Amino acid sequence: MKRIERKHPRAIRWMHWINFPLLSLMIWSGALIYWAYDPYRIGFGNFTLFHFFPDWFYRSLGLTHKLALGMAWHFWLMWLFAINGVVYVAYTIVSGEWRLLVPGRHALRDAIDVVLFDLGIRKEPLPVRKYNAAQQIAYTSIIVMGAGSVITGLAIWKSVQFAWITALCGGYQAARLEHFLLAIGYVLFFAIHIAQVIRAGWNNFRGMVTGYEIVHTEDVNDGRETAAHA
Repeated sequence: MKRIERKHPRAIRWMHWINFPLLSLMIWSGALIYWAYDPYRIGFGNFTLFHFFPDWFYRSLGLTHKLALGMAWHFWLMWLFAINGVVYVAYTIVSGEWRLLVPGRHALRDAIDVVLFDLGIRKEPLPVRKYNAAQQIAYTSIIVMGAGSVITGLAIWKSVQFAWITALCGGYQAARLEHFLLAIGYVLFFAIHIAQVIRAGWNNFRGMVTGYEIVHTEDVNDGRETAAHA
């Protein structure tokens, strides 16, 4: 038996779909800026295993010689990114949605169970929840990362006017490295998130588009029985 259930509030869906292109454009414009000075690499001494990023990477994506364009886009988009983030956090607090998103004290243990289940190692079904522990950790981490990007971004952009923020970040060079690592973190999150969405199937994706999903009643009952015996 099937029924339609409400899953995501309209505000959550809107801010999710606003944030996705915003963050993508922020990464793109940041890459235009980073091209002008790209010192980071993986290696030791004079040996470089990987340089962020090879010349072919910039050329193939058309990221060369566009520093001014990148800065103009990046400094404009950052306000929209910050505002969307503040509104999202405020909404989760006012609506009580934060209770579903913030990890509990057993979140790490439960997240390991989620990973084992996704890998096919754990066979026992997981308890039915709107957000599992792995999602709670991931989504909360993105909020913290967003705040970190704004803070380190201010430290880089106005290192004199916000000298105290720059100092808290460990100095200008440290703030720039932290900002870069956060950007790499977003890319990794995107890759995992999209893979998980594909794995979860169309019904899950539809829930974030329309706010509703189709639920199989027998699946819900099985999940509740599993949770009761856990």
